[in-house]
Amino acid sequence: MMTTDAPRRPRRRGRRLILVLLLLAALALFFWWQQNGLDTRTVEVTSPKLPAAFDGLRVVHLSDVHGKEFGADNETLLNKVAALKPDLIAVTGDLIDRESQLEMVPALAKGLAAIAPTYYVTGNHEWAVKRVNELKQLLSECGVRVLTNGYELWEKDGATIAIAGVDDPNGPYDQKTGDELRQEIVADYTILLSHRNTVEEYDGWGYDLVLCGHGHGGIFRVPLINKGLLGTNREFFPEYDSGLYPFEQGGYCFVSRGLGSNTVPFHAFRLFNRPDLPLIVLRTDG
Repeated sequence: MMTTDAPRRPRRRGRRLILVLLLLAALALFFWWQQNGLDTRTVEVTSPKLPAAFDGLRVVHLSDVHGKEFGADNETLLNKVAALKPDLIAVTGDLIDRESQLEMVPALAKGLAAIAPTYYVTGNHEWAVKRVNELKQLLSECGVRVLTNGYELWEKDGATIAIAGVDDPNGPYDQKTGDELRQEIVADYTILLSHRNTVEEYDGWGYDLVLCGHGHGGIFRVPLINKGLLGTNREFFPEYDSGLYPFEQGGYCFVSRGLGSNTVPFHAFRLFNRPDLPLIVLRTDG
């Protein structure tokens, strides 16, 4: 008696192999997307202190690049930034974490500065590399405004906003603090660029908006509850991991999830936490 089992088995094994290969390809694509698929989101920040002249001001926020490149010379990242049509670009530290990454800085810095006025403050990793002075000079030569515990005023129709920035605490021990810097500023609305996501520390300094990063969104984010898993101080479910946080005394702090993958407490890939490229739109309330 003839049987058809023998020819069917190879076909079944072939189908299973194809399914396994397709699954592995899908997982590889998903992993690549998690590391490289830029997540652009729009966040509106409303304040009665924002002058009408600056209503609708668009700020693209980059943080924690850690030397990562999105396409050759960061072309993919630059195209995304340009598409968001920013009036201002803020870079809040940890641009590099190794000396060799200085080579990628000029293309990114020149590209950003060609899109909109770009401001930079240091993070903890630049100081650890011990090439801060060289990096700051390089950025300045490429058209980026480096804020070293200082500020610039923007004026329009008689109204003013201040763009302020402080070096990371890994810098000189006797440097001016953000609180001290605020006392020098006279402006209708104030924006502070800082690196660390110490939201409670910023509350009470008197800034209307603080932009920072440092926490990498918790490295791995937990779906459904949308919370970061690990903080930079090795704590689980850090409180200030991503997004907009109101100050008790007025104003807001926005925490970026960052763009790069290198972080502490260990170097890790991103999971459910795509590279963060937020657009912050300022709105006048009233």
